[in-house]
Amino acid sequence: MEKLYYQDPYIKEFKAQLLHQNTDEQGNLYAVLNQTAFYPTGGGQPHDTGTLSGVEVVAVEDVDDEIRHYIKMPLPQGEIEGRIDWSRRLDHMQQHTGQHVLSAAFAELFNYQTVSFHLGKEICTIDIHTNALGEDEATAAEALANEIVFENRPIETKWISAAEITQYPLRKQPSVTENIRLVIIPDFDYNGCGGTHPSSTGQVSSIKILDWEKQKQNIRVQFVCGNRVLKQLHEKHKVMKQLTAALNAPQEDVADAAMRIIQDAKILEKNVENKNEQLLFFEAKELLNQHKTEDNVQAVFNDRSIKELQTLARKITELADDSVVILVNELEDKLQFVCASGNGSGANMKKLAKELLSSINGKGGGNESFAQGGGPKGMSGEELLQIARQILSDN
Repeated sequence: MEKLYYQDPYIKEFKAQLLHQNTDEQGNLYAVLNQTAFYPTGGGQPHDTGTLSGVEVVAVEDVDDEIRHYIKMPLPQGEIEGRIDWSRRLDHMQQHTGQHVLSAAFAELFNYQTVSFHLGKEICTIDIHTNALGEDEATAAEALANEIVFENRPIETKWISAAEITQYPLRKQPSVTENIRLVIIPDFDYNGCGGTHPSSTGQVSSIKILDWEKQKQNIRVQFVCGNRVLKQLHEKHKVMKQLTAALNAPQEDVADAAMRIIQDAKILEKNVENKNEQLLFFEAKELLNQHKTEDNVQAVFNDRSIKELQTLARKITELADDSVVILVNELEDKLQFVCASGNGSGANMKKLAKELLSSINGKGGGNESFAQGGGPKGMSGEELLQIARQILSDN
């Protein structure tokens, strides 16, 4: 099969003869041609899409030395007219070549070697072999990469044999030992690669590092190239306009304005939390007053947060050291409970919770003085409370 994408990566339309069409092991229909401009998945680059005689090509794979064009319906016999989705191909060429340039920049400046590359739908990543990456290093690598792009250096491709490898200063050893294809940016990067690339670095347009993070023993760098840079700029500018309007601040003051709002919100949240603590304290005293002739404080609530019930139970046992507290919470489709005992009560909450969980087929846990849990609402909160009373009386 003739691989037109290697002869000229700018071919958008071509004609070919249908050799055969078949289904694979999963029942997916594919066609094989005598020549193709469709690039198959490989070398870190996704496959092309497009049409064959008007039929959509959804995937392209190199299987058993034949390039399979996966299609949605059978093709007519005879001559086939192929058309590449050029915007997708150009995007892949920009991202892939930008990766070569950025990886070479990290290697040139800091000897950080690229160990993997992923060309994603929105963002690309490279994993570079280093334990840390500083802001100044990322800025320097990005600047050098864009300098190479701006210089519009030629990009050459060349097929060589294994014996010829030593003639080139390769960034890394190729993964194949025959039919080795080099992608060369003279005096900057020499790399074995089977992907499609533009004829010059200027067509990458620009390279922008977005972020990076630790990934095992490497650093994963997120970046975009070409038209994706404009897309990122458009999206971020749109968000910035919304923020400047919402915060009533110019762009240069947005960060400070946002931080002030966050700090104010934290203060307000703390004040609300303190007020809620006070309310729960008074609620605990009221519950104790309602049960002042009993050893136990028991109550059923509706749609309370489990955190509030936990706090309430603890405050009651702090106010009455000999008390046993059982609080049940009814939600739309489940029951929750919290049980606590003061140091002077002698009751075992871990044992109580275990039996309550068994009765509602629930999950939970705790210790001898405090436990909690929940399960499906197979009974009312009052019925669960009655079971708890019976368990306590039996013990």
